[in-house]
Amino acid sequence: MSRAFRLAGLLRLRESQEAQAAGKLAAANSGLREGHERVNRLRARAEATPMEADSMQALQAVAAVRASTRGMLMELDGLVESLADEADAARDHYRLARRDALVLQKLGERHHAALAAGDLAREQAALDEVASRGRRTKDNGS
Repeated sequence: MSRAFRLAGLLRLRESQEAQAAGKLAAANSGLREGHERVNRLRARAEATPMEADSMQALQAVAAVRASTRGMLMELDGLVESLADEADAARDHYRLARRDALVLQKLGERHHAALAAGDLAREQAALDEVASRGRRTKDNGS
């Protein structure tokens, strides 16, 4: 068995792809959190806006603010939905990249375990040979 893991280059590539996918997932999740925060800030501002009007002009201004806020909330909700879709896609991509890297990591671990087992078997065989020579020498010498 070759000492070097033949798929080491592919493993490094898969691990690099996994790291890139993790970065994209983190960015997508960050964008989604920011979108939710923007919606929450806008809702808080809308709730803090006084709704009392003492004149027709003030009533028209309140109605305009409400309509504008409603429109912005609809746009932000659409943006957040889009960001959630991107985050879901990034999560799926990361899972696939992680799975591909894990498969190769496990193969690498099995390769190294087989090498270690082979080394131990050769060492044990050498020790057994030394022990059997020692017995033969002792048996012949007495």
